[in-house]
Amino acid sequence: MLEKTPDDTFLLYGIALEHKKLNELPKAVELLRRVIELDKGYCYAYHQQGLTYEAMGDIDSAKHSYRAGIQAAQDKGDSHAASEIAAALELLD
Repeated sequence: MLEKTPDDTFLLYGIALEHKKLNELPKAVELLRRVIELDKGYCYAYHQQGLTYEAMGDIDSAKHSYRAGIQAAQDKGDSHAASEIAAALELLD
């Protein structure tokens, strides 16, 4: 499917989550980064990227992802996503 639609953000996001479940964290981050490059407003990609960075022990990158996700959610007017991502960030501060 990805060969036919390599820029399908929903598909890339789903594959990233599968890599995360398999503990293939660098691959998950790479795919989530691609989702964000294709759609700056894909708030939950930032959230999952932050969670993945946390699992990798890279807290600074996790915080950066969360902050970018909060901004993306606010820009989109998605207060629910912004508050969810902010809650994840608060756990790190």
